[in-house]
Amino acid sequence: MRNLLDNAARHADTQVTVTLDARPGWVECTVHNDGDPIAAADRERIFERFTRLDEARARDTGGSGLGLAIARDIAHHHRGTLTATATGRGGQGAAFLLRLPG
Repeated sequence: MRNLLDNAARHADTQVTVTLDARPGWVECTVHNDGDPIAAADRERIFERFTRLDEARARDTGGSGLGLAIARDIAHHHRGTLTATATGRGGQGAAFLLRLPG
């Protein structure tokens, strides 16, 4: 969660929203920020180690491109998933969906 929240805060314009939802057999946590959206072509690539999108390189000086890769590895270790999703908010911002067995 720390890596997801740090990433969201780094790329947000003004707001980060976290939602939790219990589903049969799962707990879902969505972390959304109101910064630049993630292009569909990059939604899988951003989980590769040391990957930083051009927008991220221009915007911030921190980050090594490891946070999302580590977050996904931890989710998988706990039999869960972590994906970048369409935001559902008119294409604004970026959203990450963490699903863990409940």
